Amino acid sequence: MNIYFSGIGGVGIGPLAEVAADAGYRVQGSDREETAIIRQLKDRDITVHIGQDGTFLRQCHEKRPIDWFVYTSALSADHPELLVAQELGIKIAKRGELLKHIIAEKNLKFIAVAGSHGKTTTTGILIWLFQQLQIPVSYSVGATLSFGASGRYAANSEYFVYECDEYDRNFLQYFPDVSLITSIEHDHPDTYPTEMDYIEAFRQFIGQSKHTIMWQADNTMIDASANDGWILSHHDLLQSIALPGNHNRRNATLVAKAAEYLQLADQSQVVNAINSFPGTDRRFERLAENLYTDYAHHPSEIAASLQLARELNEHVVAVYQPHQNTRQHKIIDQYTDCFDLAEEIYWLPTYLSREDSSLAVLEPQDFFEHVNNEAVHPAEMNDELWQNIQKARQAGKLVLCMGAGTIDDWVRREAASLSQSES
Repeated sequence: MNIYFSGIGGVGIGPLAEVAADAGYRVQGSDREETAIIRQLKDRDITVHIGQDGTFLRQCHEKRPIDWFVYTSALSADHPELLVAQELGIKIAKRGELLKHIIAEKNLKFIAVAGSHGKTTTTGILIWLFQQLQIPVSYSVGATLSFGASGRYAANSEYFVYECDEYDRNFLQYFPDVSLITSIEHDHPDTYPTEMDYIEAFRQFIGQSKHTIMWQADNTMIDASANDGWILSHHDLLQSIALPGNHNRRNATLVAKAAEYLQLADQSQVVNAINSFPGTDRRFERLAENLYTDYAHHPSEIAASLQLARELNEHVVAVYQPHQNTRQHKIIDQYTDCFDLAEEIYWLPTYLSREDSSLAVLEPQDFFEHVNNEAVHPAEMNDELWQNIQKARQAGKLVLCMGAGTIDDWVRREAASLSQSES
């Protein structure tokens, strides 16, 4: 089968392209700009074109007819490549349809990791656990990993582990054998306008899962009492898990319980493997001494990441880039105490993506009256901010840069200039 991935550099599409390549399909694709995942794909000799005017798709189809055109939800209905695919009569599908095809064709048991926060790290821990137990596993995770590709199909595997996100109702396409629910808190207002819309989606997903492992507080919130699964209370939190951060220890407990349900190994083996987890990129990732980058872009995630940071250093400086103006209008009142553990906050302009043009773009100062911490300053990604970061680091403070937009690329470029002795 010959597959073309449009938006192949994204964290949802890119790993799936790797899975498809491993599974023996012919793979190529395009995106607007280079990403870490594209560099990973190119290292595997997968052809990726930068630019999406439809010309490359036509060329690929002329050389060898494309069987599937797989595209990301970010593509608009009038996107040039989508229009060309329609014109050429190519089968068009979102990523879920292809993934379901692969799972059915390869007869894999499906393990889904879903939830509002913590999906990537939890999926990473589960993949790491399989590897450390030397159990073959196929998987897809929305991040680059230090210990493997973002997506992989292992020919001798029994399980497929998937970071199953709720955006665009993606997770409702699946009927998992086992689902891990990390947390539930209203998010993605462009897909779920109300909290009840969000809750109903999770109820449906849990109803589609053969077995679910989740925390009692989340189960109570969505009233999923009919769920067939294990509902964990705080008494079930494994004290032997030594990962930093309360949220990481909770999510690692979910993984340990999944290993118990699947009978992968005894608990001591499982915990030892989990405690050696090296982390995933952009999730409290260390770039240099006292300099970290993190994907947190929701108040709950911010609070959790700062709590982790305070376990490592009593003096924490936060640099924050809000994500999506539409979302900020919904969550602006939730920032109240999430920055309480930071000594100082540098607040960047919001990263704009999939916006409602009728909404005024909120400026950094618009948020300040909603934040308890008065040590908050407007900032830009420039030399002045980098100098302030350097001063904080030199004073022994931990600097945590948070956001799902361009802040990660910026701080990585700046950190690259630091001496090897700091890294």
